[in-house]
Amino acid sequence: MTPATVFYIIIGILIFDFLLERILGFLNYTWYSKPVPQELSNVYDAAEYDKSQEYKKTNFKFGLLSSTFSFIGMLLFLFFKGFALVDEIARSYAQNEIVVALLFFGLIMLASEIISLPFSIYSTFVIEEKFGFNKTTVKTFILDKLKGYVLTAVLGGAILSLIILCYNWAGDNFWWYVWILIFVISLFMNMFYAKLFVPLFNKQSPLEDGDLKNKISEYAATVGFQLDKIFVIDGSKRSTKANAYFSGFGSEKRVTLYDTLIEQLTEEEIVAVLAHEVGHYKRKHIIYNLIAGTLTTGFTLWLFSLFVDSTLLSEALDVAIPSFHIGLIAFGLLYSPISTLTSIIMNLLSRRFEYQADYYAKSTYKKEPLISGLKTLSKTSLSNLTPHPAYVWFHYSHPSLQQRITAMKSDVVY
Repeated sequence: MTPATVFYIIIGILIFDFLLERILGFLNYTWYSKPVPQELSNVYDAAEYDKSQEYKKTNFKFGLLSSTFSFIGMLLFLFFKGFALVDEIARSYAQNEIVVALLFFGLIMLASEIISLPFSIYSTFVIEEKFGFNKTTVKTFILDKLKGYVLTAVLGGAILSLIILCYNWAGDNFWWYVWILIFVISLFMNMFYAKLFVPLFNKQSPLEDGDLKNKISEYAATVGFQLDKIFVIDGSKRSTKANAYFSGFGSEKRVTLYDTLIEQLTEEEIVAVLAHEVGHYKRKHIIYNLIAGTLTTGFTLWLFSLFVDSTLLSEALDVAIPSFHIGLIAFGLLYSPISTLTSIIMNLLSRRFEYQADYYAKSTYKKEPLISGLKTLSKTSLSNLTPHPAYVWFHYSHPSLQQRITAMKSDVVY
């Protein structure tokens, strides 16, 4: 196989991915106007439904524009030997391979951010603002970006340096050590993300004493679930959209409720949502997701180890000197079809887990407040009530609202 062949395989993969996403998006778009299922007829009134339709269509058109712009930009970058140029620039400032790799990815990320920033600004301050979601100030937006840059540079740079050190030290067997390293990092992030990293962006405070906390404590006691850490996060600082999530293991486990969730749902609905999150913990979904992610990472690293120092891949990108970072870029482009397959599998697993967590909440608490709570959350976020099945299958980590309600009303045991 020649470098030119590999280059055009990469181009073909990019075109296939782009067309697949556009087809799926269009199919989903054609279902926006389908009749709303009877069990969801009370989610929106007529005016709210029209607003949700406009919101979905606006995002579809904006996504089409931004993705097309990115796609054309990537094709031009490849055809005009962009990776070779960035590699040459990085090597003009350093000789050490780790420093070269850090400069290389730093320049790539800088260019990517310059291209994507206008789209991010428009999405936040025009689209989200128009439909009443945005609460982000210009100051918050800028600080979020700066903090993100620093975290990426410090943590991303440190992890990349350790991976290259493993590669230089262990040779072909480096992937074993990197696999262990990534597992440890994933475990650490699952344990301490909410405690160490969330406070950099949001204020978290313990849920105040009162009826809601008492109801949560009473429910936790009925299912034998020790829950000492219930936090409220100031999600309203950026958006009116609501959420809740469970994180950590053992003594570090905690439930985090968005302040917008508390504002939008009744106390009974919040307990039902919490019961769903407890269901994830009781059914060991966090552990299963960690195992599945670890296995996927191991497979990817093993496959990458077969190509990492390939002269063929470097030449396909017109780079004269084979290196770890060029091998990583070329492999990432070629790996896309496999990544799509693993993503589908992970989404199938995730949707299964959501059914199980809903069933747990239904069995240990009540299904009615969970159903009404989900409807309210869909309404306040202008969610799509009629997604196309193909789009759900490829992209949804949660079942559609109709699927979840149908499952909760059935006698099927998950």
